[in-house]
Amino acid sequence: MLIQFQEYLTLENVYLWTNYGVLPFWLMMILIPSYKITKILINSIILPLILSAVFINFFYQALLLNENFLEFFNLYNSLDDLYAFFSSENLLFIIWIHFVALNLFLGSWITFDAEKHGTPKKVTFIPLLLVYFAGPVGLVFYWFIRIFYSKKLGLHL
Repeated sequence: MLIQFQEYLTLENVYLWTNYGVLPFWLMMILIPSYKITKILINSIILPLILSAVFINFFYQALLLNENFLEFFNLYNSLDDLYAFFSSENLLFIIWIHFVALNLFLGSWITFDAEKHGTPKKVTFIPLLLVYFAGPVGLVFYWFIRIFYSKKLGLHL
């Protein structure tokens, strides 16, 4: 049974489960941000732990496949090295998990910051969608909305 489970955990299956697994959390943040269940689940350590475990597992596998650990840092040397880095499915997946986890954290922060500043959920809908698809773009958009609703300009979060 363990062998069947390991055979099921292909890169493609884990990728799909990761993408489908975070959707309920995003829907809760967008549609029912002030509900108690949303606050409990979004502030819970469970989802970050799961995403971290997936990240660590595939990062470890990538290390095993790569004989020289220092080659991971070549991606900072040039665009060609970055392109080469992304040509590996395993490494591309690691970056994707990183993106999903950070965007989920950012969406969670926006959800509860908006509630703290009295920003209506129908207004935070657009920044949350932007964070889901393009991370920093949604943060900047939310920052402008926050300035409008909190009536103050601050450079700290």
